[in-house]
Amino acid sequence: MDAERRHGGIQLPDGSWWDWDVIAWNAAELRLAAGHDLACHHGLELVFAHPALVRCPTQFHDPVFRAPTSEELARVTGQIGEEPLILVAFEADAGGPEPVSCLIAAEHVEVVQETVLRYWRDDTAPDQRFAPWVRPPGPRAS
Repeated sequence: MDAERRHGGIQLPDGSWWDWDVIAWNAAELRLAAGHDLACHHGLELVFAHPALVRCPTQFHDPVFRAPTSEELARVTGQIGEEPLILVAFEADAGGPEPVSCLIAAEHVEVVQETVLRYWRDDTAPDQRFAPWVRPPGPRAS
């Protein structure tokens, strides 16, 4: 795979993906969630396998994905000691006066589109799952 393709912008499926947040982050994966209102659910996730460098806020809005510049690629390569397999760049509204520039270097990225509930309910549909922190209610104390 050539560098142009590995480091190009991400193509998102059609949808309302203006609110974003980090829902999971560890050495194995970084998971960004998106939707039109993250209070109850989200419908899109970007799952980065083995992130080597992450520079983005935990919550942001309206990201514009783009190919990283040659300067960004060189800087990240110097920081992690090798050229990343995947380098994703985007600008986003993080609540400040100007958009913030973001970079994520990883081994692989997957776009997952499905409904992910952020609250417990007993009657979920087969095409729904729960966010990592959602648990069924425990027994009530009497």
